[in-house]
Amino acid sequence: MATTKFYGTGRRKKSIARVYLVPGTGVITVNKRGLDEYFGLETLKVIVRQPLVATETVDKFDVIVNVHGGGFTGQAGAIRHGLSRALLQADADYRPVLKKAGYLTRDPRMKERKKYGLKAARRAPQFSKR
Repeated sequence: MATTKFYGTGRRKKSIARVYLVPGTGVITVNKRGLDEYFGLETLKVIVRQPLVATETVDKFDVIVNVHGGGFTGQAGAIRHGLSRALLQADADYRPVLKKAGYLTRDPRMKERKKYGLKAARRAPQFSKR
């Protein structure tokens, strides 16, 4: 019997996560490293696990993630988004739970572009009367 693999792409800010779900014991691997090894902060680990906790599938699937771009927080958000999409591939009955929690919605907030005449997006040069 071929092993079933479910896939979901997650994005947040500049981060892109490719998430694969394989039936297993609940091991989460991020860029060939363990979840605890990859993410230092406990809050980021909680963010990654949220879709599994919401659908009560923590010990049913092994999660394999390839993520690049952005910072740690953006990557954690991208993994959560991709994991939610992969869970939908596995079982469409999870949709109401994931949708209500807001895990299927792509966070549209992006970095604002820098404008000419300014030092950053909105930061103006220091003003002096004399």
